Amino acid sequence: MPTFLGQNQYGKAENRVVRITRDGATHHIKDLNVSVSLSGDMDEVHYSGSNASVLPTDTTKNTVFAFAKEHGIDSAEQFGIHLARHFVTSQDAIHRARVRVEEYSWERIEHSGEGAHSFVRRGQETRLAQITYDGSSWEVVSGLKDLTVMNSTDSEFWGYVKDRYTTLPEAYDRILATDVSARWRFGWSDDAEDAPDWEESYARVKGHLLRAFAETYSRSLQQTLYAMGARIIDHRDEIDEIRFSLPNKHHFLVDLEPFGLENDNEVYFAADRPYGLIEATVLRDGCEAKIPADLTNL
Repeated sequence: MPTFLGQNQYGKAENRVVRITRDGATHHIKDLNVSVSLSGDMDEVHYSGSNASVLPTDTTKNTVFAFAKEHGIDSAEQFGIHLARHFVTSQDAIHRARVRVEEYSWERIEHSGEGAHSFVRRGQETRLAQITYDGSSWEVVSGLKDLTVMNSTDSEFWGYVKDRYTTLPEAYDRILATDVSARWRFGWSDDAEDAPDWEESYARVKGHLLRAFAETYSRSLQQTLYAMGARIIDHRDEIDEIRFSLPNKHHFLVDLEPFGLENDNEVYFAADRPYGLIEATVLRDGCEAKIPADLTNL
């Protein structure tokens, strides 16, 4: 049966690189997990085993570390842009580069000793970035995962469809909690245009996300999701699309009547599974959706 080669890519995944910038006695940390995928004229290596067009994956690993030294790491996005441009412009056989970055945050430990070089890993979200370059245009998608948020009130869930299998009681004052996974796509795609300030943009997007979560009186997690996305689009001109995946971290009131106690929305059982999973994309008017529905494919 005749066969042919379909879409393919190769590279080096999960290169863990830590860059220390020494500003006198004050140090700064960038802690990244970088994955590189390359594609282009790679038919022969699959058909005949010829490596004539193959840049070794070990070389891509070395490039990550060398670029951390040569270019520094201003932001996850900018570092990915440096790498993607290098691979596409330095190798004739490589037509497209995709760089995925996870960034782990550290905060400084204040102490009475000399210098500022002690840190503790910040236990919040993981920052994400994916940079794709085809030699002429860019696609930059930033994001975060594992940002756990909770509203202890100002959340309801009632008026839903009920059938003979429905047992969930209506709730007029409940806990709303989720682990936010979000990706947002920038409108910037052309080197001739000024790129966004990646660090400021990330901080502002996260801030709007959190404020919308806190300020929205929620009658459903879907409503809260849309409020977060709409606020980001409304306030950040550089963002065209944002996609959320929000697991509903259910908190159920514990029945304390067997112990002669009243539970006035005070004691809850936090269930880790099964959980509701709410996912949606919010778009700027006139823009096309490009972020995959499955965020793990980014």
